[in-house]
Order: sequence, then structure tokens, then C-alpha cells
Amino acid sequence: MQRRMSFWRGAGVLAAVVVLAAIAPGSAQTQGMERRKERRDDRAAARAAKQACKAGDEKSRAECRQVKREAKQAGRNDGGSKVNAAPAPHLAE
Repeated sequence: MQRRMSFWRGAGVLAAVVVLAAIAPGSAQTQGMERRKERRDDRAAARAAKQACKAGDEKSRAECRQVKREAKQAGRNDGGSKVNAAPAPHLAE
């Protein structure tokens, strides 16, 4: 009797682990986490742009900084997540 109970208990624990693993999402859970991921991607792209600029040797350090800045600004302004953006004003005519 004791073995049968431990077998079913083990089977129940295994089933619970499988169900919980299936429920866990593979992507961001909230809008804030998604925005954070977008910012990280933007920074990574800006770093890559600066490294490519420095490797080219045709631009100065200041020009490479500007390339990185422009890449970061593009990431901020390209529309990204519009969830928390202010709605467009409606003009009454």
C-alpha cells in the first residue's frame, strides 16, 4: 500500500512539473519587459554600428560617436512599442 501511494505521489509531481513547464511563456511576460528587450536590442545595434565605424578607419572618434547616437535615436523614434504612446490629437473642423 505504501509503495502504491509513493508511486502515485511521484506521478502527480511529474505531471505537475510537465504542466507548469508547458504554461511558462517563452517570451516577455509584460509590456515593460518587452520595452526593456527593445531597448537592449537598440543598444546592441548602436554598439555594433560604432564598432563597424571604428573598424572602417575612415571616420574620426567623434563621427563614430555620432553614428552610435543616431542608431540609438532611431531605435527610440522608429515606433517601437506604441502601447503607451499618447494618442494622436483629433482636430475638430
